[in-house]
Amino acid sequence: MLAGVLFALAAGLMWGLIFVGPLLVPDYPGALQSAGRYVAFGLIALPLAWLDRRRLRKLLAADWREALKLSLVGNLLYYTFLASAIQRTGAPVSTMIIGTLPVVMAITANLCYGHLEGRLAWRRLAPALLAIGAGLACVNVAELRGQGGEWDLTRYLSGIALAVLAVACWTWYPLRNARWLRTHPQHRPATWATAQGVVTLPLALVMYALVSAQLAWQRPAFALPFGPQPQLFLPLMLVIGLLCSWLGTLCWNAASQRLPTVFMGPLIVFETLSGLLWTFLWRQSWPPLLTITGILCLILGVLWAMRIKPEPLLTSIEH
Repeated sequence: MLAGVLFALAAGLMWGLIFVGPLLVPDYPGALQSAGRYVAFGLIALPLAWLDRRRLRKLLAADWREALKLSLVGNLLYYTFLASAIQRTGAPVSTMIIGTLPVVMAITANLCYGHLEGRLAWRRLAPALLAIGAGLACVNVAELRGQGGEWDLTRYLSGIALAVLAVACWTWYPLRNARWLRTHPQHRPATWATAQGVVTLPLALVMYALVSAQLAWQRPAFALPFGPQPQLFLPLMLVIGLLCSWLGTLCWNAASQRLPTVFMGPLIVFETLSGLLWTFLWRQSWPPLLTITGILCLILGVLWAMRIKPEPLLTSIEH
């Protein structure tokens, strides 16, 4: 049990770094950062694919198409939306919105799979949703106060919308991914993760080329192919690709093997707390009281929601 929690904590600490990356290179569009990160991830996956080539050969064409869809939504689109949101709203707001994932996933699973796995009572979910809403409100107010008079409301609201889209992507991905794993028990999760890394590479290369072409047209002063700070951008993408995309996932998989599934939702809070930790360390400041209040509300709401047990399925008995 303790080893599983420590693996989840390690994954959260590494995943939290993705909330600081966009702040270190604010002049780089979120789409370019996303493409750069997953080019690095794809390159890391290549030697792993060579080592696991025998199992990868057993995947069918339909499986590779599924891996392609999962990689597009769960990797490229998710991080594009997230990086762009962070640049528009600041990391704390985006981190807190992403922190609602356990509850959003619970609601989605309740709606989509409740008839198969048992539903969660909406009246028991209500207090958790109210606590999370209060937490998000606190953090947003604190960030708006911190911006002073130098913030653009349109840009800020667009950032919140992008963070919501990131939540949508990361909600769809694990549910769809888990569905594939449940219906294909003959394949190892590690092999499936490597397959997604392999298909991510060409997608990321194409995306990098398209974003570069757009930048060359809209921002001709932007230095291509690696931007105005290649000495920072390239190592940053490599570190994020290695720690967040590969090692973080590896630790999370190790935690998933050691802990019951019911514990994994609350442990995603480690990512939220880690994102806030790294952000305020980067800022070299303590979070304001209102932000701390929002953090506590979020944690309480998520933990409350994850403690709810599904209602047992009722089956009719025919006489």
